Amino acid sequence: MSGDLKPHDEKSLSESIKMAGAWNVPLVVRGAGSKSQIGRPNGYATSVTTQRMRGVSIYEPTELVIGALPGTALSEINETLASRNQMLPFEPMDYRALLGGDHEPTIGGIAAGNVSGPRRVMAGACRDSLIGIRLVNGRGDIVKSGGRVMKNVTGLDLVKLNCGAWGTFGVFSEVIFKVLPKPESTSSLVLRGLNDATAIAALTAAMGSPFSVSAAAHLPKEVVSEPLTIVRVEGFESSVIYRCGEIAKLWRPYGDADLLEETVGTDVWSDVRDARWLVDPAESAIWRLSLAPSKAPGVIDHIKRVLDARHFYDWGGSLVWLAVNASEDAGSTVVRNAMRGLGGHATLLRASPQVRSTVDVFEPLSPALTELTRRIKFAFDPDRILNFGRMYSGI
Repeated sequence: MSGDLKPHDEKSLSESIKMAGAWNVPLVVRGAGSKSQIGRPNGYATSVTTQRMRGVSIYEPTELVIGALPGTALSEINETLASRNQMLPFEPMDYRALLGGDHEPTIGGIAAGNVSGPRRVMAGACRDSLIGIRLVNGRGDIVKSGGRVMKNVTGLDLVKLNCGAWGTFGVFSEVIFKVLPKPESTSSLVLRGLNDATAIAALTAAMGSPFSVSAAAHLPKEVVSEPLTIVRVEGFESSVIYRCGEIAKLWRPYGDADLLEETVGTDVWSDVRDARWLVDPAESAIWRLSLAPSKAPGVIDHIKRVLDARHFYDWGGSLVWLAVNASEDAGSTVVRNAMRGLGGHATLLRASPQVRSTVDVFEPLSPALTELTRRIKFAFDPDRILNFGRMYSGI
């Protein structure tokens, strides 16, 4: 049993997984494959792909809800929503520039990876908008959790548990999201020439204000011609104008703020979302660090004393994108030492298969969390059929 299993609906997906279990054949779970380079390589010969499971299954614009089968292209979701002037709130990243390839991201892969973008500072991440799922677990059982409305959850929240689990517990057969109206107006305000620490202070001030910043980033000189510290403000036009003026006043201790032209601002946030400044050289390793903004400049200084690296800050500094020169461990020892004790986490998003097979790609778990994760894996996938070892060795 090798090659691709290509189920066309939930029933055939269940049958495919049951067959793999009966033959004791582990499966690589994937959609279109745009994020297949993320995680530990497992070398399995057989994959189950949701490419043929396509289509919007639910769209209720007045209820701000959309549902789709997992192989549905993200562009189809965006086009459907745009027809009613709506959008996915979490602004999902497109990994194609960073990882290479031309496979268009699918909505199932977005949910499996909890893929989000700059707007999560205001609207939350993918898992905050995901309100319902259907999936097939490693036994071939069909599981439903959540629904079409936001509600409190008691017990184990299977929606949140599987969003970001990278297909290790089950394969999505449907995902349902809350959506939002598109903003009437968008403006981006920029400060120029700040160093990292001052920029983070300025971004923190803007994000802590009552003026509802929807994205915040700092681009050091190593990725742009001059350092840029940028926030985005969205909403009704009159409100955007007022809030930009108030943020400019708030920023006076840091310098004179300018408005970016709308097209320039749109391009900047697209580039922040997709980490385009770090795409080249293709052999460099890419890390994503999540930590308290106040700690971020110190961590970068620590890393750069040892490694040749480039970086920029998203989410007001809570998210740091870092490119390091290729090495035997992609700078893993240095990066994880710099992050130790800070309560954050580091994810290796791009490196050679050889490196990804020998270092921790995702943040290492404590012994207690490792055991809990192993037990959850066994409950969902007792025969270890689905993406075994992709996130953590032995899980």
